[in-house]
Amino acid sequence: MKLHVVAPLASLLATAATAVTLDATNTASVTPGGQRFDQAVGVDYAKQVLSDASAFVWATFNQANNPADRKPVDVVTLVVEDIGGVAFTVDAVVHLSAQRVGVYPGDVRTEVTGVLYHETTHVLGQANRGLIEGIADFVRLRAGYAPWHWVQPGQGDRWDQGYGVTARFLEYCDNLMPGFVALLNAKMKDGYSDDFFAQILGKDVQQLWQDYKAKH
Repeated sequence: MKLHVVAPLASLLATAATAVTLDATNTASVTPGGQRFDQAVGVDYAKQVLSDASAFVWATFNQANNPADRKPVDVVTLVVEDIGGVAFTVDAVVHLSAQRVGVYPGDVRTEVTGVLYHETTHVLGQANRGLIEGIADFVRLRAGYAPWHWVQPGQGDRWDQGYGVTARFLEYCDNLMPGFVALLNAKMKDGYSDDFFAQILGKDVQQLWQDYKAKH
């Protein structure tokens, strides 16, 4: 009898990520934060996270099997630097703060993993305006790397406040219609309008925000 073996989801996602070249370097290896990065994370693990994150982003946006729909990116690069803040992305280069790594009070490997999922979304996603940080954190949330200090569902003042506030709101919208974030990302390829929420979910974004707040 011939057995049909189905590859694990992780393997399928890893295969999808081979469409881009991944690179990582630590330019702050002589600093305490850079040394902690080398010891707790390492460039090899970071490159694997970039690969996994790229595949997860494409899967979230329903682009895993549709390369033509993806934002055209050939190389994703991580640079660990002796800078302040947490991380930022310019074009397809993720700049990670060695200073942040050095003082992070918890599991720094998990924290860096979550940050790289967030930043990879900036590289591969179409979002703009206040949504960009929210969608990036939505991906981090769905990947299972939301840190303990994030806001809880229902918290926040505005739907486009960004980061965890918007991520939780987008999770609510995505639960109303699975795949909502993927559809929203696709619509933003040529620009953005608040009307996209109504086009997809049948309610304007302010009504959705009020419904979300009322639920929690």
